[in-house]
Amino acid sequence: MPVVSTHAVALNGVDGALVQIEADLSSGLPAFAIIGLPDAALGEAKDRVRSAALNSGVELPNRRVTVNLSPAAVPKHGSGFDLGIAVAALASGGTVSAEAIADTVHLGELGLDGRLRPVHGVLPAVLAAQRSGARRVIVPSGNADEASLVPGVDVVALPSLRAVLIHHGAELDDVPCEAVHRAAAEAVSSGEAELSDVVGHPDAVQALVTAAAGGHHVLMHGPPGAGKTMLATRLPAILPDLDTAAAIDVSSVRSLCGEPVSTLIVRPPFQAPHHSATMASLVGGGSGIVRPGAISRAAHGVLFLDEAPEFSASVLDALRQPLETGWITIHRARSVARFPAQCQLLLAANPCPCGNAGTVDDECTCTPMMRRRYLGRLSGPLLDRIDVQFGVRRVSAAHLTAPDRTGLTTAGARELVRAARAAAAERWSSLSIDLNSRVPGPVLRSREWRLPSSARGPLDRALERGALTMRGYDRVLRLAWSVADLDGATAPRLDHVGRALFLRKGVPA
Repeated sequence: MPVVSTHAVALNGVDGALVQIEADLSSGLPAFAIIGLPDAALGEAKDRVRSAALNSGVELPNRRVTVNLSPAAVPKHGSGFDLGIAVAALASGGTVSAEAIADTVHLGELGLDGRLRPVHGVLPAVLAAQRSGARRVIVPSGNADEASLVPGVDVVALPSLRAVLIHHGAELDDVPCEAVHRAAAEAVSSGEAELSDVVGHPDAVQALVTAAAGGHHVLMHGPPGAGKTMLATRLPAILPDLDTAAAIDVSSVRSLCGEPVSTLIVRPPFQAPHHSATMASLVGGGSGIVRPGAISRAAHGVLFLDEAPEFSASVLDALRQPLETGWITIHRARSVARFPAQCQLLLAANPCPCGNAGTVDDECTCTPMMRRRYLGRLSGPLLDRIDVQFGVRRVSAAHLTAPDRTGLTTAGARELVRAARAAAAERWSSLSIDLNSRVPGPVLRSREWRLPSSARGPLDRALERGALTMRGYDRVLRLAWSVADLDGATAPRLDHVGRALFLRKGVPA
Protein backbone atom coordinates (compact mmCIF):
# COMPACT_ATOMS: atom_id res chain seq x y z
CA MET A 1 0.00 0.00 0.00
CA PRO A 2 1.36 3.49 -0.75
CA VAL A 3 2.41 5.86 2.00
CA VAL A 4 -0.54 7.41 3.87
CA SER A 5 -0.43 10.65 5.76
CA THR A 6 -2.37 12.85 8.13
CA HIS A 7 -1.45 15.89 10.22
CA ALA A 8 -0.74 17.07 13.76
CA VAL A 9 0.75 20.26 15.25
CA ALA A 10 4.17 20.77 16.85
CA LEU A 11 4.06 23.59 19.39
CA ASN A 12 7.04 25.76 20.23
CA GLY A 13 6.00 28.46 22.66
CA VAL A 14 2.69 29.96 21.54
CA ASP A 15 3.60 29.30 17.91
CA GLY A 16 2.94 26.02 16.13
CA ALA A 17 3.88 24.29 12.91
CA LEU A 18 1.79 21.82 10.97
CA VAL A 19 3.44 18.37 10.99
CA GLN A 20 2.75 15.70 8.39
CA ILE A 21 2.53 12.20 9.86
CA GLU A 22 3.46 9.63 7.24
CA ALA A 23 3.08 5.88 7.70
CA ASP A 24 4.61 3.21 5.46
CA LEU A 25 4.54 -0.61 5.51
CA SER A 26 7.61 -2.54 4.51
CA SER A 27 8.68 -6.15 4.51
CA GLY A 28 10.63 -7.56 7.42
CA LEU A 29 9.99 -8.58 10.99
CA PRO A 30 7.02 -6.83 12.63
CA ALA A 31 8.19 -3.59 14.20
CA PHE A 32 6.99 -0.07 14.90
CA ALA A 33 9.46 2.79 14.39
CA ILE A 34 8.88 6.53 14.87
CA ILE A 35 11.36 8.90 13.23
CA GLY A 36 11.49 12.66 12.76
CA LEU A 37 13.09 14.07 15.94
CA PRO A 38 10.64 12.80 18.60
CA ASP A 39 11.33 13.37 22.28
CA ALA A 40 11.17 10.63 24.93
CA ALA A 41 7.41 10.97 25.57
CA LEU A 42 6.69 10.88 21.85
CA GLY A 43 8.99 7.90 21.34
CA GLU A 44 6.86 5.93 23.80
CA ALA A 45 3.79 6.51 21.62
CA LYS A 46 4.33 3.21 19.79
CA ASP A 47 3.47 1.23 22.95
CA ARG A 48 0.43 3.38 23.70
CA VAL A 49 -0.76 3.10 20.10
CA ARG A 50 -0.37 -0.69 20.02
CA SER A 51 -2.35 -1.25 23.23
CA ALA A 52 -4.99 1.36 22.35
CA ALA A 53 -5.55 -0.25 18.94
CA LEU A 54 -5.97 -3.74 20.43
CA ASN A 55 -8.42 -2.46 23.03
CA SER A 56 -10.35 -0.64 20.31
CA GLY A 57 -10.97 -3.85 18.36
CA VAL A 58 -8.32 -3.39 15.66
CA GLU A 59 -4.70 -4.44 15.25
CA LEU A 60 -1.69 -2.80 13.76
CA PRO A 61 -0.42 -4.38 10.52
CA ASN A 62 1.75 -7.45 11.21
CA ARG A 63 4.64 -5.92 9.29
CA ARG A 64 7.27 -3.28 9.80
CA VAL A 65 5.50 0.09 10.28
CA THR A 66 7.58 3.24 9.89
CA VAL A 67 6.03 6.53 10.98
CA ASN A 68 7.77 9.71 9.89
CA LEU A 69 7.07 13.12 11.41
CA SER A 70 7.84 15.71 8.76
CA PRO A 71 9.58 18.14 8.63
CA ALA A 72 12.16 16.12 10.51
CA ALA A 73 14.17 19.17 11.60
CA VAL A 74 11.31 20.55 13.74
CA PRO A 75 11.47 19.24 17.35
CA LYS A 76 8.35 17.37 18.43
CA HIS A 77 7.44 16.71 22.01
CA GLY A 78 4.60 15.44 24.11
CA SER A 79 1.85 12.88 23.74
CA GLY A 80 -0.42 14.99 21.56
CA PHE A 81 0.82 13.13 18.45
CA ASP A 82 -0.57 9.77 19.64
CA LEU A 83 -3.87 10.00 17.80
CA GLY A 84 -2.33 11.08 14.51
CA ILE A 85 0.27 8.30 14.67
CA ALA A 86 -2.38 5.67 15.45
CA VAL A 87 -4.70 6.79 12.65
CA ALA A 88 -1.87 6.92 10.09
CA ALA A 89 -0.53 3.48 11.11
CA LEU A 90 -3.97 1.87 10.94
CA ALA A 91 -4.74 3.57 7.62
CA SER A 92 -1.55 2.07 6.18
CA GLY A 93 -3.04 -1.35 6.91
CA GLY A 94 -6.40 -0.48 5.36
CA THR A 95 -8.51 -0.02 8.50
CA VAL A 96 -9.57 3.37 7.15
CA SER A 97 -8.98 4.96 3.76
CA ALA A 98 -6.03 7.24 3.15
CA GLU A 99 -8.32 9.88 1.60
CA ALA A 100 -10.45 10.10 4.76
CA ILE A 101 -7.56 11.19 6.99
CA ALA A 102 -5.45 13.18 4.54
CA ASP A 103 -6.89 16.64 5.26
CA THR A 104 -7.57 16.24 8.98
CA VAL A 105 -5.45 17.39 11.91
CA HIS A 106 -5.44 14.93 14.83
CA LEU A 107 -4.61 16.02 18.39
CA GLY A 108 -4.81 13.86 21.49
CA GLU A 109 -3.14 11.41 23.83
CA LEU A 110 -4.14 7.75 23.84
CA GLY A 111 -4.78 5.76 26.96
CA LEU A 112 -4.06 2.05 26.90
CA ASP A 113 -7.81 1.39 26.87
CA GLY A 114 -8.19 3.39 23.65
CA ARG A 115 -9.78 6.45 25.19
CA LEU A 116 -8.58 9.92 24.20
CA ARG A 117 -7.09 12.00 26.97
CA PRO A 118 -6.96 15.83 26.93
CA VAL A 119 -3.60 17.43 26.19
CA HIS A 120 -2.06 20.82 26.95
CA GLY A 121 -1.90 23.61 24.41
CA VAL A 122 -4.91 22.66 22.29
CA LEU A 123 -5.96 26.31 21.78
CA PRO A 124 -2.62 27.49 20.30
CA ALA A 125 -2.37 24.21 18.36
CA VAL A 126 -5.77 24.70 16.70
CA LEU A 127 -4.87 28.33 16.02
CA ALA A 128 -1.65 27.20 14.33
CA ALA A 129 -3.61 24.64 12.28
CA GLN A 130 -6.07 27.30 11.18
CA ARG A 131 -3.29 29.68 10.14
CA SER A 132 -1.71 26.84 8.13
CA GLY A 133 -4.92 26.33 6.19
CA ALA A 134 -6.41 23.31 7.99
CA ARG A 135 -10.19 23.26 8.17
CA ARG A 136 -10.93 20.10 10.21
CA VAL A 137 -9.44 19.12 13.55
CA ILE A 138 -10.22 16.08 15.71
CA VAL A 139 -9.58 16.54 19.44
CA PRO A 140 -10.41 14.60 22.63
CA SER A 141 -13.82 15.31 24.14
CA GLY A 142 -12.07 16.87 27.13
CA ASN A 143 -10.62 19.59 24.89
CA ALA A 144 -13.86 20.35 23.01
CA ASP A 145 -14.62 23.70 24.65
CA GLU A 146 -11.08 24.94 24.22
CA ALA A 147 -10.75 23.93 20.57
CA SER A 148 -14.12 25.44 19.66
CA LEU A 149 -12.86 28.91 20.60
CA VAL A 150 -11.05 29.12 17.24
CA PRO A 151 -13.36 30.32 14.44
CA GLY A 152 -13.22 28.96 10.91
CA VAL A 153 -12.30 25.40 11.90
CA ASP A 154 -14.55 22.34 11.95
CA VAL A 155 -13.79 20.86 15.39
CA VAL A 156 -14.77 17.23 15.94
CA ALA A 157 -14.53 16.11 19.58
CA LEU A 158 -14.53 12.35 20.12
CA PRO A 159 -13.97 10.18 23.22
CA SER A 160 -11.90 7.27 21.86
CA LEU A 161 -9.76 5.88 19.07
CA ARG A 162 -12.62 3.60 18.05
CA ALA A 163 -14.92 6.62 17.63
CA VAL A 164 -12.26 8.36 15.51
CA LEU A 165 -11.90 5.32 13.24
CA ILE A 166 -15.68 5.07 12.87
CA HIS A 167 -15.77 8.78 12.00
CA HIS A 168 -13.26 8.07 9.22
CA GLY A 169 -15.37 5.21 7.85
CA ALA A 170 -14.06 2.11 9.62
CA GLU A 171 -16.53 -0.79 9.86
CA LEU A 172 -16.60 -1.15 13.63
CA ASP A 173 -19.38 -1.46 16.17
CA ASP A 174 -20.13 1.81 17.94
CA VAL A 175 -19.43 0.89 21.57
CA PRO A 176 -20.40 3.56 24.15
CA CYS A 177 -17.35 5.05 25.84
CA GLU A 178 -17.06 7.42 28.76
CA ALA A 179 -14.99 10.44 27.77
CA VAL A 180 -11.99 11.53 29.83
CA HIS A 181 -12.38 15.10 31.08
CA ARG A 182 -10.05 17.38 32.93
CA ALA A 183 -10.69 18.44 36.48
CA ALA A 184 -12.96 21.45 36.59
CA ALA A 185 -11.31 24.81 37.03
CA GLU A 186 -11.32 26.22 40.54
CA ALA A 187 -14.13 28.64 41.14
CA VAL A 188 -12.87 32.23 41.10
CA SER A 189 -14.58 34.81 43.23
CA SER A 190 -16.44 37.32 41.09
CA GLY A 191 -15.89 40.08 43.64
CA GLU A 192 -13.28 42.67 42.71
CA ALA A 193 -11.00 44.66 44.97
CA GLU A 194 -12.75 47.95 45.60
CA LEU A 195 -10.68 51.08 45.04
CA SER A 196 -12.73 53.11 47.49
CA ASP A 197 -11.40 50.87 50.30
CA VAL A 198 -8.05 52.63 49.98
CA VAL A 199 -7.79 55.48 52.48
CA GLY A 200 -5.07 58.04 52.99
CA HIS A 201 -3.44 57.60 49.56
CA PRO A 202 -5.23 59.88 47.06
CA ASP A 203 -2.05 60.68 45.15
CA ALA A 204 -1.15 56.99 44.90
CA VAL A 205 -4.63 56.18 43.57
CA GLN A 206 -4.32 58.88 40.92
CA ALA A 207 -0.88 57.56 39.99
CA LEU A 208 -2.27 54.03 39.55
CA VAL A 209 -5.12 55.30 37.38
CA THR A 210 -2.62 57.18 35.19
CA ALA A 211 -0.44 54.09 34.92
CA ALA A 212 -3.46 51.96 33.98
CA ALA A 213 -4.55 54.47 31.32
CA GLY A 214 -1.27 54.20 29.43
CA GLY A 215 -0.01 50.75 30.42
CA HIS A 216 2.96 52.20 32.31
CA HIS A 217 5.21 50.31 34.73
CA VAL A 218 5.08 51.30 38.40
CA LEU A 219 7.41 51.30 41.42
CA MET A 220 6.00 51.89 44.90
CA HIS A 221 8.34 52.35 47.86
CA GLY A 222 7.44 52.74 51.49
CA PRO A 223 7.59 51.07 54.90
CA PRO A 224 5.80 47.80 55.71
CA GLY A 225 2.11 48.23 56.38
CA ALA A 226 1.79 51.42 54.35
CA GLY A 227 -0.61 49.80 51.87
CA LYS A 228 1.60 48.92 48.88
CA THR A 229 0.11 45.45 48.42
CA MET A 230 -3.41 46.77 48.87
CA LEU A 231 -2.82 49.30 46.11
CA ALA A 232 -1.23 46.67 43.87
CA THR A 233 -4.24 44.36 44.06
CA ARG A 234 -6.47 47.24 42.90
CA LEU A 235 -4.58 47.82 39.65
CA PRO A 236 -5.93 44.79 37.71
CA ALA A 237 -9.47 45.65 38.80
CA ILE A 238 -9.39 49.08 37.13
CA LEU A 239 -8.08 47.73 33.83
CA PRO A 240 -10.73 47.32 31.09
CA ASP A 241 -11.64 43.96 29.57
CA LEU A 242 -9.25 42.50 27.01
CA ASP A 243 -9.94 42.67 23.30
CA THR A 244 -10.20 39.45 21.30
CA ALA A 245 -6.53 39.28 20.27
CA ALA A 246 -5.30 39.84 23.83
CA ALA A 247 -7.83 37.35 25.21
CA ILE A 248 -6.55 34.71 22.79
CA ASP A 249 -2.96 35.37 23.92
CA VAL A 250 -3.90 35.06 27.60
CA SER A 251 -6.00 31.94 27.02
CA SER A 252 -3.25 30.33 24.90
CA VAL A 253 -0.66 30.78 27.65
CA ARG A 254 -3.08 29.36 30.19
CA SER A 255 -3.66 26.36 27.90
CA LEU A 256 0.10 25.78 27.56
CA CYS A 257 0.35 25.75 31.34
CA GLY A 258 -2.16 22.90 31.47
CA GLU A 259 -5.03 24.87 32.98
CA PRO A 260 -8.55 24.26 31.66
CA VAL A 261 -9.86 26.86 29.20
CA SER A 262 -13.58 26.73 28.45
CA THR A 263 -14.09 30.37 27.39
CA LEU A 264 -11.79 33.18 26.34
CA ILE A 265 -10.32 34.95 29.36
CA VAL A 266 -11.36 38.59 29.08
CA ARG A 267 -10.14 39.94 32.42
CA PRO A 268 -6.48 40.99 32.70
CA PRO A 269 -4.45 38.39 34.63
CA PHE A 270 -2.55 39.12 37.83
CA GLN A 271 0.61 37.27 38.79
CA ALA A 272 2.51 37.77 42.05
CA PRO A 273 5.45 35.32 42.26
CA HIS A 274 7.37 34.90 45.50
CA HIS A 275 10.78 36.56 45.73
CA SER A 276 12.44 33.13 45.72
CA ALA A 277 11.39 32.67 42.06
CA THR A 278 14.12 31.52 39.70
CA MET A 279 14.83 33.08 36.33
CA ALA A 280 13.13 30.20 34.51
CA SER A 281 9.98 30.54 36.62
CA LEU A 282 9.84 34.29 36.04
CA VAL A 283 10.68 34.62 32.32
CA GLY A 284 10.13 31.01 31.20
CA GLY A 285 12.35 28.15 30.20
CA GLY A 286 13.04 24.55 31.15
CA SER A 287 15.56 21.88 30.25
CA GLY A 288 13.18 19.93 28.03
CA ILE A 289 9.92 21.52 27.00
CA VAL A 290 10.10 25.32 27.22
CA ARG A 291 7.29 26.54 29.48
CA PRO A 292 5.99 30.10 29.92
CA GLY A 293 7.05 32.00 33.03
CA ALA A 294 5.21 34.44 35.27
CA ILE A 295 5.80 37.37 32.90
CA SER A 296 3.96 35.47 30.14
CA ARG A 297 1.20 34.31 32.47
CA ALA A 298 0.73 38.02 33.28
CA ALA A 299 0.63 39.07 29.60
CA HIS A 300 -1.89 41.88 29.01
CA GLY A 301 -2.27 42.12 32.77
CA VAL A 302 -0.13 42.88 35.81
CA LEU A 303 3.08 41.27 37.08
CA PHE A 304 3.47 42.25 40.73
CA LEU A 305 6.83 41.74 42.40
CA ASP A 306 6.38 42.41 46.10
CA GLU A 307 9.56 42.97 48.10
CA ALA A 308 11.31 43.54 44.76
CA PRO A 309 14.84 44.02 46.21
CA GLU A 310 14.60 40.52 47.69
CA PHE A 311 14.56 39.04 44.17
CA SER A 312 17.88 38.03 42.68
CA ALA A 313 19.43 40.93 40.76
CA SER A 314 20.04 38.72 37.72
CA VAL A 315 16.39 37.61 37.74
CA LEU A 316 15.17 41.22 37.82
CA ASP A 317 17.54 42.26 35.04
CA ALA A 318 16.19 39.45 32.86
CA LEU A 319 12.95 41.45 32.68
CA ARG A 320 14.55 44.40 30.91
CA GLN A 321 14.43 43.08 27.34
CA PRO A 322 10.86 41.67 27.40
CA LEU A 323 9.60 44.89 28.99
CA GLU A 324 10.89 46.78 25.94
CA THR A 325 9.74 44.37 23.22
CA GLY A 326 6.59 42.87 24.75
CA TRP A 327 7.81 39.34 23.93
CA ILE A 328 10.09 36.86 25.65
CA THR A 329 12.16 34.76 23.26
CA ILE A 330 13.92 31.70 24.70
CA HIS A 331 16.65 30.10 22.61
CA ARG A 332 17.56 26.45 22.77
CA ALA A 333 20.04 24.44 20.68
CA ARG A 334 17.36 23.17 18.29
CA SER A 335 14.54 25.66 18.67
CA VAL A 336 13.44 29.15 19.60
CA ALA A 337 10.28 29.52 21.71
CA ARG A 338 8.34 32.78 21.86
CA PHE A 339 5.79 33.89 24.48
CA PRO A 340 3.85 37.15 24.96
CA ALA A 341 5.15 39.47 27.69
CA GLN A 342 3.17 42.69 27.21
CA CYS A 343 2.39 43.21 30.88
CA GLN A 344 2.48 46.04 33.37
CA LEU A 345 5.33 45.55 35.82
CA LEU A 346 4.41 46.64 39.34
CA LEU A 347 7.24 46.70 41.88
CA ALA A 348 6.94 47.27 45.62
CA ALA A 349 9.97 47.90 47.80
CA ASN A 350 10.77 48.82 51.37
CA PRO A 351 13.14 51.76 51.88
CA CYS A 352 15.72 49.54 53.62
CA PRO A 353 16.13 45.97 54.93
CA CYS A 354 14.40 46.74 58.24
CA GLY A 355 11.76 48.85 56.48
CA ASN A 356 11.76 51.73 58.97
CA ALA A 357 13.81 54.33 57.12
CA GLY A 358 11.89 57.59 56.89
CA THR A 359 9.24 56.62 59.46
CA VAL A 360 8.48 58.84 62.44
CA ASP A 361 7.73 56.36 65.19
CA ASP A 362 10.20 53.55 64.38
CA GLU A 363 13.99 53.67 64.37
CA CYS A 364 15.93 52.38 61.38
CA THR A 365 18.77 50.06 62.36
CA CYS A 366 20.31 49.81 58.87
CA THR A 367 23.63 51.38 57.99
CA PRO A 368 23.94 53.55 54.85
CA MET A 369 25.90 50.73 53.18
CA MET A 370 23.11 48.24 53.95
CA ARG A 371 20.55 50.57 52.41
CA ARG A 372 22.60 51.12 49.26
CA ARG A 373 23.24 47.40 48.86
CA TYR A 374 19.54 46.61 49.40
CA LEU A 375 18.16 49.11 46.90
CA GLY A 376 21.09 48.48 44.57
CA ARG A 377 19.49 45.20 43.54
CA LEU A 378 17.11 47.31 41.49
CA SER A 379 19.56 48.24 38.75
CA GLY A 380 19.59 51.61 37.06
CA PRO A 381 18.67 50.22 33.61
CA LEU A 382 15.64 48.46 35.15
CA LEU A 383 14.51 51.57 37.04
CA ASP A 384 14.94 53.62 33.86
CA ARG A 385 12.15 51.51 32.34
CA ILE A 386 9.74 52.28 35.19
CA ASP A 387 7.53 55.22 34.20
CA VAL A 388 5.71 55.87 37.49
CA GLN A 389 7.59 55.93 40.79
CA PHE A 390 6.08 57.16 44.03
CA GLY A 391 6.32 56.75 47.79
CA VAL A 392 3.62 55.38 50.08
CA ARG A 393 3.47 56.52 53.70
CA ARG A 394 1.75 54.83 56.60
CA VAL A 395 -1.84 55.87 57.25
CA SER A 396 -2.52 57.82 60.43
CA ALA A 397 -5.73 57.93 62.48
CA ALA A 398 -6.66 61.26 60.88
CA HIS A 399 -6.77 59.64 57.44
CA LEU A 400 -9.45 57.20 58.57
CA THR A 401 -12.00 59.99 59.08
CA ALA A 402 -10.81 62.41 56.40
CA PRO A 403 -13.01 62.70 53.27
CA ASP A 404 -11.88 60.79 50.17
CA ARG A 405 -10.20 63.32 47.89
CA THR A 406 -10.44 61.15 44.79
CA GLY A 407 -13.97 59.83 45.18
CA LEU A 408 -13.08 56.99 42.80
CA THR A 409 -14.65 53.57 42.86
CA THR A 410 -13.34 50.58 40.94
CA ALA A 411 -16.08 50.92 38.31
CA GLY A 412 -15.53 54.66 37.97
CA ALA A 413 -11.78 54.32 37.64
CA ARG A 414 -12.16 51.54 35.07
CA GLU A 415 -14.42 53.75 32.97
CA LEU A 416 -11.86 56.58 33.11
CA VAL A 417 -9.13 54.17 32.04
CA ARG A 418 -11.28 52.73 29.25
CA ALA A 419 -12.05 56.22 27.86
CA ALA A 420 -8.38 57.25 28.01
CA ARG A 421 -7.27 54.07 26.26
CA ALA A 422 -9.92 54.54 23.58
CA ALA A 423 -8.61 58.05 22.90
CA ALA A 424 -5.02 56.74 22.66
CA ALA A 425 -6.02 53.86 20.38
CA GLU A 426 -7.81 56.25 18.02
CA ARG A 427 -4.86 58.65 17.97
CA TRP A 428 -2.26 55.96 17.23
CA SER A 429 -4.48 53.79 15.02
CA SER A 430 -2.35 54.51 11.93
CA LEU A 431 0.60 52.94 13.78
CA SER A 432 -1.46 49.93 14.99
CA ILE A 433 -0.68 50.95 18.59
CA ASP A 434 -3.30 50.98 21.33
CA LEU A 435 -1.36 52.21 24.40
CA ASN A 436 0.71 55.33 24.96
CA SER A 437 3.45 53.27 26.63
CA ARG A 438 4.09 51.44 23.34
CA VAL A 439 4.53 54.51 21.12
CA PRO A 440 8.16 54.77 19.87
CA GLY A 441 10.07 57.78 21.11
CA PRO A 442 10.99 59.03 17.59
CA VAL A 443 7.26 59.23 16.80
CA LEU A 444 6.58 61.40 19.85
CA ARG A 445 9.50 63.66 18.92
CA SER A 446 8.57 63.84 15.24
CA ARG A 447 7.31 67.05 13.64
CA GLU A 448 3.72 65.80 13.67
CA TRP A 449 3.55 64.95 17.39
CA ARG A 450 6.27 67.14 18.93
CA LEU A 451 5.05 69.22 21.85
CA PRO A 452 5.50 73.01 21.68
CA SER A 453 8.51 74.38 23.51
CA SER A 454 6.23 76.07 26.06
CA ALA A 455 4.92 72.63 27.11
CA ARG A 456 8.12 70.61 27.01
CA GLY A 457 10.36 73.23 28.66
CA PRO A 458 10.56 71.47 32.06
CA LEU A 459 11.26 68.19 30.32
CA ASP A 460 14.12 69.67 28.28
CA ARG A 461 15.66 71.23 31.40
CA ALA A 462 15.46 67.89 33.26
CA LEU A 463 17.30 66.22 30.38
CA GLU A 464 19.96 68.96 30.31
CA ARG A 465 20.76 68.72 34.02
CA GLY A 466 20.97 64.90 33.91
CA ALA A 467 17.78 64.17 35.86
CA LEU A 468 16.58 62.06 32.89
CA THR A 469 18.20 59.83 30.31
CA MET A 470 17.04 59.90 26.70
CA ARG A 471 14.97 56.79 27.39
CA GLY A 472 13.50 58.51 30.42
CA TYR A 473 12.75 61.59 28.30
CA ASP A 474 10.66 59.50 25.90
CA ARG A 475 8.92 57.74 28.77
CA VAL A 476 7.90 61.04 30.35
CA LEU A 477 6.47 62.08 26.98
CA ARG A 478 4.38 58.90 26.88
CA LEU A 479 3.27 59.47 30.46
CA ALA A 480 2.31 63.08 29.66
CA TRP A 481 0.03 61.83 26.86
CA SER A 482 -1.66 59.47 29.34
CA VAL A 483 -2.18 62.33 31.82
CA ALA A 484 -3.67 64.41 29.00
CA ASP A 485 -5.98 61.56 27.91
CA LEU A 486 -7.36 61.25 31.44
CA ASP A 487 -7.91 65.00 31.47
CA GLY A 488 -9.73 64.89 28.12
CA ALA A 489 -7.14 67.12 26.43
CA THR A 490 -6.18 66.72 22.77
CA ALA A 491 -2.46 67.16 23.54
CA PRO A 492 -0.31 67.50 26.68
CA ARG A 493 -0.01 70.97 28.15
CA LEU A 494 2.60 72.35 30.52
CA ASP A 495 0.71 71.12 33.58
CA HIS A 496 0.43 67.61 32.08
CA VAL A 497 4.18 67.46 31.44
CA GLY A 498 4.84 68.71 34.97
CA ARG A 499 2.59 66.03 36.40
CA ALA A 500 4.33 63.38 34.30
CA LEU A 501 7.75 64.56 35.51
CA PHE A 502 6.59 64.34 39.11
CA LEU A 503 5.18 60.84 38.58
CA ARG A 504 8.42 59.76 36.92
CA LYS A 505 10.88 60.67 39.67
CA GLY A 506 9.39 63.43 41.77
CA VAL A 507 11.20 65.94 39.56
CA PRO A 508 9.55 69.36 40.01
CA ALA A 509 8.57 71.36 36.96
